[in-house]
Amino acid sequence: MMTNKLDSDDIKGLVFGLAIPSMTAQFVSVLYSIVDRMYIGNIADIGETALAGVGVCGPIVTMISAFASLIGIGGGPFVSIKLGEKKEKEAQKILSDCFVILFVISVAVMALAFVLKDELLLRFGASERVFPYADEYMTWYLTGTVFALLSTGMNQFIICQGYSKTGMLSVLIGAALNIILDPIFIFTLGMKVKGAAIATVISQLASCIFVLSFLFGKRPMLRIRPSLPSSKNIRRVLKLGLTPFLIIAFDNVMLISLNAMITKYGEGGGGDMLLAANTILQSFMLIITMPLGGITGGTQTILGYNFGAGRPDKIKKAQKYIAGLSLVFCMVMFVIARFFSEYFIMIFTRDREYIELTKTITRLYTLGVPFLALQYTIVDGFTGMGIFKYAFLLSAWRKVIYFACVFIIPAIFGVSHIFYCEPLSDIMGTGVSVAVYLTLGRKLLSRIGS
Repeated sequence: MMTNKLDSDDIKGLVFGLAIPSMTAQFVSVLYSIVDRMYIGNIADIGETALAGVGVCGPIVTMISAFASLIGIGGGPFVSIKLGEKKEKEAQKILSDCFVILFVISVAVMALAFVLKDELLLRFGASERVFPYADEYMTWYLTGTVFALLSTGMNQFIICQGYSKTGMLSVLIGAALNIILDPIFIFTLGMKVKGAAIATVISQLASCIFVLSFLFGKRPMLRIRPSLPSSKNIRRVLKLGLTPFLIIAFDNVMLISLNAMITKYGEGGGGDMLLAANTILQSFMLIITMPLGGITGGTQTILGYNFGAGRPDKIKKAQKYIAGLSLVFCMVMFVIARFFSEYFIMIFTRDREYIELTKTITRLYTLGVPFLALQYTIVDGFTGMGIFKYAFLLSAWRKVIYFACVFIIPAIFGVSHIFYCEPLSDIMGTGVSVAVYLTLGRKLLSRIGS
C-alpha cells in the first residue's frame, strides 16, 4: 500500500512497481464481463442465445465506461505533470474538480442511456431472438452507471499518486464480489440474465465505496475537496481526456460495425451463431487488451511526472522497460491464442460446433497481437505526457484501417473472412506509430530537457 516514489532514479523498479499492479487490476476487471458471460452461456436451453444478447450490450457498456476515461485518464496525467512541477495545490484542485465533473457526467449518461437503450440495441445488431436478453441485461446494468464511472474514473487518481496496490485492491474487491454473487443470482435465485446484471451493479457499488473512501480520507497526499470546478481545469482535462475517450469510442464503433456486418451477411441462424462466437472472442481479446492497457496506462504516471520535471532521459529509459514488458505479455497471449484458446472457449459453451467456430476466428483475429505492444506503448505514452495530438492521430489511423476492412472484406470475400480486419489494422497501424515515434516523438523528448 506504500506510495511509489515517482522521483526515484530506479526507473526499472518504478515501472514494474506501477505496471504489475495495474496490469493485474485490469486483468481482474475483465472478470466482470467474462464471469457474466461464462455463467450466462451455461444457462440451460437459452445459453448461446442469451450470450449473443449480452455480446450486443458489450459495446454500449464499454462506450459508457469511456466517460470514466475522459475524466480519469484526462485528469490523471495532468495531476502527474503538476506533481512533477511541484505544484501540489494545483494538483489537489484538479483532482477535486474531476470528481465533481465525473459525477455530473455519470448522472447525465445514465439518463441518456435509458432513453436510447432500445434503439441502440437494435442498431447494434440485436436480432428478434436476441433482443429480449440484451434488453433485460442492459436495463438492469444501467442502474449502476454512476457507481461504475466513479469507481473506474477516480481510481486513476489513486494510481497517479503512486498508490498502485490500493488501485489494484479497489478492482479486486469488485471482481471477487461479482464472482461470488453471479452464480447466486443467476442460478440459485433463478434470475438468469437479470441476475448477472444485478450482481455486477452490486460489485461496482462496492468498488465505488472503496475508491471514494480512500480519496476522501486522510491517507493520500491529494484528496477530494469538492468545490465549484475551474473552467480552466475543465477545458484542460477534457482536452487531454478526449484522446482516450475517442479511442474507446472508436473501438466500440468498430465492434458495433463488426456485429452489424455479421448480422447483415450472416445467413439465417448463422448470423446469431457468429454473434455468439464473436462474444466469446471479444472476451478473449479483453484478456489481452485490458492488462496490456494496464501496463502502458498504469505507467503514464512516470512519463507525465518526468515530463513535468523536464527529464527526457528517464522518460526514454522508462519507455524501454514498458515496451519490453508489453512485448513479453503480448507474445505469451499470442501463443495462448494459437494453441490453447479452446480451453477458454469451453468455459462459455460445450457445443462442439460453437467451439470449433470460435477457435477458428480467434486464431485469425489475434494474428497481429505482438504488434500491439508497441502500438499501446507509443499511443499511451504520448497521452501520459499530455501530447494528445499524436496519440489521437496514431490511434485514429489504426481505426480507419479496421473500418475499411470490416465493410469491404465481407462484401467481397464473405462474412467468414471479416475477422482479418483486426490483424490488418494492428500491423499497419503499429508500423505508422513506430515511424512517427522514431522521427517526431524522439525529437520532441529531446527538447523538453533543454
